[in-house]
Amino acid sequence: MTPARGDHDARRRDVSEAVWRVLADRGFGGLTLRAVAAEMGASTGLLTHYFPNKRALVAHALEVLDRRTAARPRPAAESTAPAGGLPMLRAVLLDVLPLDAAGAADNRIWVGSWDAALADDGLAGEHAGRYRRSRERMAELAAEAQRLGELPPGRAPEDVAAAAQSFVLGLVVQALFAPEEFPAERQIALLDGYLAGVAAG
Repeated sequence: MTPARGDHDARRRDVSEAVWRVLADRGFGGLTLRAVAAEMGASTGLLTHYFPNKRALVAHALEVLDRRTAARPRPAAESTAPAGGLPMLRAVLLDVLPLDAAGAADNRIWVGSWDAALADDGLAGEHAGRYRRSRERMAELAAEAQRLGELPPGRAPEDVAAAAQSFVLGLVVQALFAPEEFPAERQIALLDGYLAGVAAG
């Protein structure tokens, strides 16, 4: 008998939760069908119904990570709304940084995902799309900041966004490897210094 749709959806949610727990505990390097099955108290045979191979499991893990990231609170952006322009661009960048334990945990998983995604052209393209969409949002804010006179008008907003994303992702890596050297206060100060330089032209 084929499982009811509701049962199938519930089981898939269970699988997604187990995938997330394995990622949070072991990262992408520890993500295997066996590990997810053990996390669920199920057999690997059950999981092969959803993921016939490791690539399918990694692709699903990236989707789970993307959904989790989209749904997580963004305190800086939420406290800055409805302001736009440079204050909101700053807030969006702040919410990327590992400023607390939860942010560090999420970023460790994201950085761990890069290797898994780069090993597969299709997954790499999907990851590139995620970062592109983020840059597009930043470019909109940069363009608004230029209209408001908060940023000089001579530079393409897309270039402002690409540079800002590159800066903040580099800072993420530094903070993950040397958290004692890059506490939250220093991360914020470095970001503010970077944006001040951008605003000065």
